[in-house]
Formats: sequence, structure tokens, C-alpha cells
Amino acid sequence: MPDVLCLGETMAMFVPAEPGPPAEVTTWHRTVGGAESNVACHVAALGLRAAWVSAVGDDAFGTAITAAIATFGVDVSGVAVDEDRPTGLYVKERDVSGSPVRYYRRGSAASGMGPALLDSLALDGVRVVHTSGITPALSDSCLALMDHLVHRPRTFTLSFDLNWRPRLWSDRDPSVLRDLAAASDVVFVGADEAKLVWDVEQPEEIRALLPEPATLVVKQGAAGATLVEGGDVLFQPALKVDVVEPVGAGDAFAAGFLWATLAGQSPRRRLRAGHLRAATALRTHHDVGPSLPPAYVAAMLRASEAEWAAAHVTGDLL
Repeated sequence: MPDVLCLGETMAMFVPAEPGPPAEVTTWHRTVGGAESNVACHVAALGLRAAWVSAVGDDAFGTAITAAIATFGVDVSGVAVDEDRPTGLYVKERDVSGSPVRYYRRGSAASGMGPALLDSLALDGVRVVHTSGITPALSDSCLALMDHLVHRPRTFTLSFDLNWRPRLWSDRDPSVLRDLAAASDVVFVGADEAKLVWDVEQPEEIRALLPEPATLVVKQGAAGATLVEGGDVLFQPALKVDVVEPVGAGDAFAAGFLWATLAGQSPRRRLRAGHLRAATALRTHHDVGPSLPPAYVAAMLRASEAEWAAAHVTGDLL
């Protein structure tokens, strides 16, 4: 059985293979993009048993996605193949304003997931099930799936990352996100996301809105992250990193934090493990980059506050 089972949509992703305005680009690289599968890949890279559960189309994109995620050592046996719906895809454009993303996922295979999916999963022995606020936005059946997941009796820890995607909620009611988060055990939320969704951004404000989860992690970008657990509040500054691209860092952080949590690490080391894993994503254009040397990770987990503050993750470390 996997230690961590991640549930959510992964799509084929296309990025420009040449410079220039998007309308003039003729060559594109195909890769893979999905928040929950990112977490599964990072968890597997950290040495835990990981599984990814989703649905893909009976097409070349679905085959390529499943094969790519499996190369990280992730169990993909729970991925369903939908013969009627296609695999979703998205295009990441690069221009002077950044990297805008265009989704083509309406009616995708993953949007057809529903509560019946849970009946096919053997969850006894799974330690953590990780999902996000992306899934309930995909369709009514996906919302029903999430509702069933968070409210059914469970023997595992349920981890939920808000992962706010405003375009997905343009014709849906995002108020369900608070209910899903409240019914989870570990909740990750970006301070910037909380401001957009709930009009709160300070850790104490978010905790007041979400008093139910045992563990609340507020990600505060380049500043750091705050853990609110029981009556304790702990802030851990982020590492200095030579950033190549920030996409995927939140998923990597969640994986590092969950890894350290399952290892029984202290609250500070759990936050540090999140930052260390996030650094691997920040240093690459890919969502899952090369791991930091284990000896470096071990040293930084036990480093003094002064040593942590002085650390700087560069390309030479990867």
C-alpha cells in the first residue's frame, strides 16, 4: 500500500520550444502538469511509497502522462482510462508579462470522476490521501467525489491544498472550498489565495476562518510559511533560492512537509523540509526538478537559525 495517495487531474502541458510571441511560435515541447501528481512524484523522490489516482482519455496524451509519472516511481495502477472523454491539456505561453496559461480541460476524462471512484480504491493502510481545491471545480461529479471523500469515515490523514484557480470557478460557487478544507486534517493555503477567496491573509485570520483542521500551513511566498497546530504558531523563513520559475513550488512544499510529518519530525523541521523541497522546483522550468543532495538536506534540517538564514540554494547544489 502507498504511504501517500494523491488524487486529482493531470494534463498534457505544452510550452514553447523557441522564443518569440506565442502567436509566432511553431514548435512546442509536450510535458506533464498536475498539482496532485506533482506531490506524488516529489513524495516518491523523497523515498515514500506514492500513488496517483485520476482518469485520462484513451489517447496518446493519457498514455504519455501515465508513463511519465510512473518513471518517478509512482504507482499509477489506480488511473482509469475513459474511452469517451479526452485527456485534458493546457498551454503555457511565454511573453513579457510572464507565463499565462490557457486550459483545455472542459469535458476531460478527469472531469468525469465521481464518488464511485472511491469504491474502487483500497485505502486501508494508506497513511495520507492528498487532494486539492482544483478537483471540485472540474464538474458536479468531481464535487460529489470530494464531498464523499472528506465526509466518509477514514483511517488515513486527509491533506487538502486550496490551490485556487479562479478560471475554474467562474461559473461555480467557491464557498464549498471552506467546507472541504474544514473537513480535512492537514490544510495548505497560500496567504495570497486566502485573500482572493476569503478576504483574509494573516495566519491568525485564516485560522479563525478554519478552526477545524488539526494542522494548518499558511504559505507566504518568498517570505516563508507559518504552521498553526494546536495552540502553537510557528513561522519558518524560506530559503534564499536563485529562482528560475515559481510554478510547482507549492506542490513541492506540500510533499516535503508531508514527508517530514510522516517521519515524525519536529514542527520546525517539517516546515524546513517543505522549503527545501520547494527549492528543487524553484530551480527548474519543470514542476519536479532534481533533488537536493541528501547530506545537504539533512544538514539544513538541523541547522541553526543563523545557518538557515545564511543559506543560498544555487544551481550548483542540484
